[in-house]
Amino acid sequence: MNTEMLHATAIVIAGNGILLMGPSGSGKSDLALRLIDRGAKLVSDDAVVVATDDSGPVLSAAPNIEGLIEVRGVGICGVEAIPSAPLRLVITLSDEMERLPKDGLTIEICGYDVPTLGLSAFETSAALKVEYALRRVVDESCWPMAKGMTRKPEGINLDP
Repeated sequence: MNTEMLHATAIVIAGNGILLMGPSGSGKSDLALRLIDRGAKLVSDDAVVVATDDSGPVLSAAPNIEGLIEVRGVGICGVEAIPSAPLRLVITLSDEMERLPKDGLTIEICGYDVPTLGLSAFETSAALKVEYALRRVVDESCWPMAKGMTRKPEGINLDP
């Protein structure tokens, strides 16, 4: 089992974990809050534990911050949270993004190549873009792949 602590925010939509990564002030918590308003659930804000097991990488909350999210200008607020979720997609937040990104982009997390997409968190449509990106990953049956793996591991359920 491999474990990493990442400066990130994690949410879950329909059983699929999404990791929001970017520097401080890039909009991780803000985008998570908008996704939560649309029905997503928080896994962890600001610090995320990523652990791997036989089924792949799993997201969970760092100790002592379960169910808490920073709402800039308001403070730390409690929200409904999920204890863990399988990682399915990484959103990398940046002001610079590709108009038409290449298909099949991945980022390595805990020894797994995970589907990724770059977005600007503060665009009005950012929450919708995350949902569309997740739908695409699910529809195309993409999943995190261990380095060197060429096919889906046994026992992975891709349906939410």
